[in-house]
Amino acid sequence: MKVLLLSRYGPLGASSRMRFLQYLPYFRSKGVEVTVRALLSDAYLRALYNGGSRWREVIKGYTGRILALLRARRFDVVIIEKELFPFMPAIAERFLRLIGVPYVVDFDDALFHRYDLHSSIWVRRLLGKKIDSVMRHATTVIAGNDYLAEHARRVGANRVEIIPTVVDAERYHPKQKTGGDIPIVGWIGTPQTCRYLKPLLPVFEAIKNELPARFVAVGANPQDFEGTPVEAWPWSEDSEVESVQQFDIGIMPLDDSPWERGKCGYKLIQYMACGVPVIASPVGVNCEIVEEGINGKFAGVIEDWDRALREMLGAGPESREMMGTAGRERAEQWYSLQAQAPRFYKEVREAQH
Repeated sequence: MKVLLLSRYGPLGASSRMRFLQYLPYFRSKGVEVTVRALLSDAYLRALYNGGSRWREVIKGYTGRILALLRARRFDVVIIEKELFPFMPAIAERFLRLIGVPYVVDFDDALFHRYDLHSSIWVRRLLGKKIDSVMRHATTVIAGNDYLAEHARRVGANRVEIIPTVVDAERYHPKQKTGGDIPIVGWIGTPQTCRYLKPLLPVFEAIKNELPARFVAVGANPQDFEGTPVEAWPWSEDSEVESVQQFDIGIMPLDDSPWERGKCGYKLIQYMACGVPVIASPVGVNCEIVEEGINGKFAGVIEDWDRALREMLGAGPESREMMGTAGRERAEQWYSLQAQAPRFYKEVREAQH
């Protein structure tokens, strides 16, 4: 079987890396020939994170995607991450359907809300139903959670399968911590998503003044947290596991809005796979991943975050370790590459005509 993977990003993009690229060794072990064509390069993401110009990379990416589509009939199946051309009508997806090339489309966030809830009335009118069309023309829609799957079913998708975002359980694993260290409350993400931490800064400040605790944001821009209790640690693919293994508590604050309800809880899965207990906003798929009092706690309003952090910090390392062990077991059973790779492969194989 020959598969064309049209990902959104290259290895630097977390969504592409976790939803697709980490599956490639498994697919190739099954004799599948996978050709990867990313829309936006790692250079694009570096410019995005550093505030640089991105137009050259966008033009290169769109040109390369057009060329890839012209060769699509050489493949048995095309896998699309989200959509082929952002902020353009679903003409390219209809083209694949017209020339008889089956495609599997994957969503790990509520991309349809980028269009149907856009501030511009023209975007809403022209593209508000775009993702619905992409879903309907797909042979299979793979959704990262129930919220996304329900939308796909509602708009008439042919086949819908839920496959969560996962981590490699052999790479992400617990690490013995040194006793007596100051506990670390950690978060991992990008400069774009660290905004979710900002409302919690007063809580961090108050706790740090009263309890031994460190607050760490991996992947955040250091300038965004100057003068705050938060330490900004650099992110790299090679060091991300080691960073998470140093956490004693992993946090995932979110707003409760349509966009956030479509997220797939990747941070929580990273924490849990490393045996780290979690505290999360009770939003979307977080409510499925976290088992209250077993592998973590929920925190809604600011007062809840203050209470949950104090309780977990005060509970001691033994209590946190018990929660972390439960989280690790849950990650292995459902949120791991080892559990989901055979399911993903099956969906792609069955998408062939």
